Amino acid sequence: MTTSSLKLKDLVNKDIRLAPGHRMCQGCGAAIVVKMALLAIDKPVVACSPTGCLEVTTCISDYTAWKIPWIHSAFENAAVTLAGVETMYRALKKRGKISQDMTFVVFAGDGGTYDIGLQSLSGVMERGHDLLYICYDNGAYMNTGTQRSGATPLGASTTTSPAGSAVPGKLQTRKDIVKILAAHNIPYVAQACPGHHPDLMRKVQKAVSISGPKFINILSPCHRGWRSKADDAITISKLAVSSCFWPLYEIEQGVTRLTHVPKEKIPLEQFLRPQGRFSHLFRPENEWIIREAQKQIDAEWDLLNKNSCNTENG
Repeated sequence: MTTSSLKLKDLVNKDIRLAPGHRMCQGCGAAIVVKMALLAIDKPVVACSPTGCLEVTTCISDYTAWKIPWIHSAFENAAVTLAGVETMYRALKKRGKISQDMTFVVFAGDGGTYDIGLQSLSGVMERGHDLLYICYDNGAYMNTGTQRSGATPLGASTTTSPAGSAVPGKLQTRKDIVKILAAHNIPYVAQACPGHHPDLMRKVQKAVSISGPKFINILSPCHRGWRSKADDAITISKLAVSSCFWPLYEIEQGVTRLTHVPKEKIPLEQFLRPQGRFSHLFRPENEWIIREAQKQIDAEWDLLNKNSCNTENG
């Protein structure tokens, strides 16, 4: 497969490198994201994950769902752990002890990316290690009980920003991690979601074809933390894109390009309504948060369109 020819018949004949039987929740977005990403990569892969939902559910005691070499790191250092492996690989290849081309991928949640692991990630990007870092972004510390993270959206109710009479959910806006990583002047940065899987997989293929550090932020619906239906990960992720809460774009060598433009931009509230974490926002006293969030999203979408060199409708 190449980045220009992503065919279903090619995918169905490929080995699924994340085995069934893992202990992720039914309908977990992270499982979908990892499966899609690994299907998109043709080369042998070495992966690393910090502590989080993905780690605790895919490798328990003597059992693992990973069909590839995989490393569990501490919460804060997945990026630098894999950077060490990538450095060792380059040294061994230079000595002629390894001839095979390999790809190195981090799969980390937003807690280990936006917050706890940001220093490690920043260092790896700045030093130019040849690896791909994928953040499966579910918008909170889901593994430990749905605490707010730097990725938690404005107004969301979590166990550490509970909606009540004193506070109407999280009062801060989420970090723009894609722009933070783009500011490192790395070759490739992108945003994707499982509801638009051809776009997601092409971005992964493109990323691994480029030398140097790459970063992709992928929306990962969590029905437990989002208090939504167990089978709506794809539906909700499509609503996120159609409302421009989660625009699909890439920044390659400093050039921004939208990879999907909604045929009809829907109101943000259509993305919020299916999720119990936002139910309190539809009370009269909290509706100002929806208006404020809509204003922010509209401004960000207009800026993204302005900065994009071209668009692809789809």
